This record gives sequence, C-alpha cells and structure tokens, in this order.
Amino acid sequence: QVHVVESGGGWVQTGGSLTLSCVASGRTLMNDTMTWFRQAPGKEREFVSTIYWGGGGARHADSMQGRVFISRDNVKMTLLLQINDLKPEDTAIYYCAVGPIWASTAPQEYRCWGQGTHVTVSS
Repeated sequence: QVHVVESGGGWVQTGGSLTLSCVASGRTLMNDTMTWFRQAPGKEREFVSTIYWGGGGARHADSMQGRVFISRDNVKMTLLLQINDLKPEDTAIYYCAVGPIWASTAPQEYRCWGQGTHVTVSS
C-alpha cells in the first residue's frame, strides 16, 4: 500500500502562488500515476493535474493550462504542484491520489488518497 500526505495549502490573495506537496510512503513508486484533484464545497471532486511517476504523461485541466506545473522528486518520493495566478475559483481542498499506470482523470479510478490540503484564494 501507498500512503500519501498533502501539505502546502493556505490563504493567498488573487494573483498569488502556492506550491503543494504530496509525500508518499509505504513502498517505492514505480508503475504508478499520481494525480492532483480538488473539491470545492458543494461541488464534485475534479481533475487538476497528473503525471506518470516514471516520467512523462503530464496533463492539466484546461482551466489550469499556463498556471500549473507538476513535478516529482523520485528520491524524496514527493509530488509537487505549483499553482500560479491563483483565482477565487481555485478555492478548494486539494487532494493527491495514486493509481495504476492506466488511471485517467476520473476520481473513481483511484483508490489511494491523501487527507487533502485546503487552499483559500480571496481578493
């Protein structure tokens, strides 16, 4: 099993930036997909960004193109998500999830989730 813990959330004004972290433990990541999702109050969980742990395959939600950068440190077993030009609509709990190599952008395809980190963006 893989255990993931998110951190780095907080409060930021519109136009600011945050870098979220997801630290994995329990086993070495190999043929895995790691994906960031977010969920705002009253809304369903939605896809933000994903990457193959072995490299490549980076994809982002259309609304995040040009604002989000995903990367990983395979020594520290850490997934990073940098979000720039934050907007009030980015306010949500951000979750890190681990799935098999064939996992896509649908939350139901993932079984391993972190507890989430809260991002609040205000003007």
